[in-house]
Amino acid sequence: MSRTGFRRTFAALSVCSLALAVSACGSGDDGSAGGKTRITVNCMPPKSARTDRQFFEEDIAEFEKANPDIDVVPHDAFPCQDPKTFDAKLAGGQMEDVFYTYFTDAAHVVDINQAADLTPYLKDLKSYDTVQQQLRDIYTVDGKVYGIPRTGYSMGLIYNRALFEKAGLDPERPPATWDEVRAAAKKIAALGDGTVGYADYSAQNQGGWHFTAELYSQGGDVVSADGKKATVDTPAGHAVLQTLHDMRWKDDSMGSKQLLVINDAQQMMGSGKLGMYLAAPDNIPILVKEKGGNYQDLALAPMPGGQGTLIGGDGYMFNKKASPEQIRAGLKWLDHMFLTPGDGFLGDYARAKTKDAPVGLPEPRLFTGAADAEDQRVKKANANVPVENYQSFLNGNQSLEMKIEPPSAQQIYSVLDGVVSAVLTKEDADIDDLLSDAAGKIDSILARS
Repeated sequence: MSRTGFRRTFAALSVCSLALAVSACGSGDDGSAGGKTRITVNCMPPKSARTDRQFFEEDIAEFEKANPDIDVVPHDAFPCQDPKTFDAKLAGGQMEDVFYTYFTDAAHVVDINQAADLTPYLKDLKSYDTVQQQLRDIYTVDGKVYGIPRTGYSMGLIYNRALFEKAGLDPERPPATWDEVRAAAKKIAALGDGTVGYADYSAQNQGGWHFTAELYSQGGDVVSADGKKATVDTPAGHAVLQTLHDMRWKDDSMGSKQLLVINDAQQMMGSGKLGMYLAAPDNIPILVKEKGGNYQDLALAPMPGGQGTLIGGDGYMFNKKASPEQIRAGLKWLDHMFLTPGDGFLGDYARAKTKDAPVGLPEPRLFTGAADAEDQRVKKANANVPVENYQSFLNGNQSLEMKIEPPSAQQIYSVLDGVVSAVLTKEDADIDDLLSDAAGKIDSILARS
């Protein structure tokens, strides 16, 4: 799942942008054009995202000016990767030379032998050693590097400071345990007038996604370390469901409307009727710009439980047919676009500020050491959101285990959706039976993968 929840929900787009139909989609040629090395890249923002597209085009033009021997041919798409066409594009030789992937797709692309080994070329990527090791590891298989992280996120607890104050809670001390979440939710719901203390998803695979995050927060796992067996039918798994059950049925702090998805929670939070829900930092500008929220009222805390949190993100891999020249050119492009602290498509905070884009959110945090310090310095200098509202998230994350989504995530989430929805819609739901049944189904999924 993506942090905004839109990862798997949009209809398929054309395999290649019609506007670029005259260009090759992938690496069917040697990548040379008029003496230049030509690379096709995807994940260009669509025309409907005017500001992002303008920035993307500006950055490519700047890159080509600095590298006149490289021709970058971008393909736009939304979403950047459609699961309905992704494997078909790979198998059909239609994938771009440099193509976008989610973290959870990296191992699969390598398994089906569709990714170029970048290891011999890493010296051409000057920023590689500055990227967080745990993110680099996601694209490393059997000691070989097959992709480059572009951004990452981790889940936390978004809460409404105004409702906390109204309910007699201290907004400077957000809940740190699930017992505290439950207590705070009960007080917020007691405000009445349709106010909900805590909301959670339970449909469209999003319930399974959040169950996973909540399980991580209590020190549990969805699958075993070797990826062969389900590990949801455990004390941690029971604790997650029991908390949700009790908040829904004993405390009446989750409201009567269930089978929610991300848009429902965002609407409730933006309208000032929701106290808390789990999300990543990039939900905050959506709450303000699309749902009527206020930056001053919205704060972010680390995942309750103190054990771990779910991380996700994306990066770029290279077509296995890409030539050495194309790989070197693509790595230079990634350095320019995404991996220069305080600059580029994602990091030019001064430029973003001029377009009233939010600057100062606590993530993504891609770099380490001096590179991270520089990135944070430029971000802080251009911040236009209340960064103090996110400090507890930054502080708390330092002690949490960062854990990626499980293998076969979407299939597993579909199974767990049914578990979470049953607990939230049936007061007499049998947690033991639900988790036992889910474990069996997940074992079958893992056996087939």
